Amino acid sequence: MNVYIREVSRHLSRLGVAVDVYTRLQGPEHSMVAQLAEHARVIHIPAGPARYMPKEQVIQHLPEFICNMREFLNNDEATYDVVHAHYWLSGRVAGYFKNVWHVPMVAMFHTLAEMKNQVSSSVDETESDVRFDIEQLTVETADRVVASTPADRAHLGAYYGADDAQLVTVPCGVDLETFQPGPQRAARHALGLGDEPVLLFVGRIQQLKGIEILLRAAAALKSAIPQFRVLIVGGRPSGDADDPEAREFVRLKTITRNLGIEDVVQWVGAVEHEELPCYYQAADVTVMPSTYESFGLVAIESMACGTPVVAARVGGLESTIQDDETGYLIARRDPDLYAARIGELLRQPSLREQMGRQARMRAETFGWRNVAQQLAAMYASLAPAERSTRSPVLSRS
Repeated sequence: MNVYIREVSRHLSRLGVAVDVYTRLQGPEHSMVAQLAEHARVIHIPAGPARYMPKEQVIQHLPEFICNMREFLNNDEATYDVVHAHYWLSGRVAGYFKNVWHVPMVAMFHTLAEMKNQVSSSVDETESDVRFDIEQLTVETADRVVASTPADRAHLGAYYGADDAQLVTVPCGVDLETFQPGPQRAARHALGLGDEPVLLFVGRIQQLKGIEILLRAAAALKSAIPQFRVLIVGGRPSGDADDPEAREFVRLKTITRNLGIEDVVQWVGAVEHEELPCYYQAADVTVMPSTYESFGLVAIESMACGTPVVAARVGGLESTIQDDETGYLIARRDPDLYAARIGELLRQPSLREQMGRQARMRAETFGWRNVAQQLAAMYASLAPAERSTRSPVLSRS
């Protein structure tokens, strides 16, 4: 979501649409106002402790956020045509300012509580009734609700009662200049890798992401492909006993040890977004065994780099990945099915290269400029012609 807001704001700025992104101050190193692009600013609003907080704790600071945002605006004198909420926490803030400013409101959730709860197998990943209720109220308040895929649109209608006329489908995007094919050997050298095949996972350390499926598929592959490496990129688990990511990391490390694949799996941890292309270029296959993805930005980034994707047939992945063309979609959470498809790609370089070329062509339809143009057209259809100042974006705090 942070990548989405950053890139959309930059490209809206290039189209002449001014954007202010309001988010919660999380550290003393952030200035109150930071310039993101010529016509785009990020404004850090104090609300609660100036540090990272779990989303469940942020909600209690929303009234303070609103008060401090109003104080900033009293001095800044900015006015707005449209307010666009991203994520559920911002829904209540946007709803408040929609009424104060008498402007249209747009909402985009990026993930939905109802869908996460339907597939959750862990108490750590079960979303609260409060989140669902705020999502429901946000849908009822918004003039438009943006869905990233047809599946996302269907879920918003079926589980949140969003009216079809209220819904607008606008995909997420990818930076096609940053994420592009590159020499695999050079990428592997830069990462300190050898010539062995590389399987790549990129994402948070959550059960929802299905990393256990990938580990079990890797164990099944060992008998057929003796030498390969699994890179798991992502996650910032802390030492806090109450950190769900830390608990999941320990669980996955135990599974890795019990499967006897510790020599195969490399836990890379979180990397900067601009470093990801090197990982995609180094990989032979990107694996996404998620139980739910509203869109699946990792798939598009991998495809833009010419790397095919083996993924679960769930949510937005059904729309972004073309089965048998840009990768494979797996209908069941069966490690052996993943191992079989991954094995096909590793054993057939020509098939892998063909899918990689088709993957790049598919990704080229998801450029950020196209996304920004669709959003700008939607804003213009909502905002009165005589008003023309800035468009505020409310991001997850």
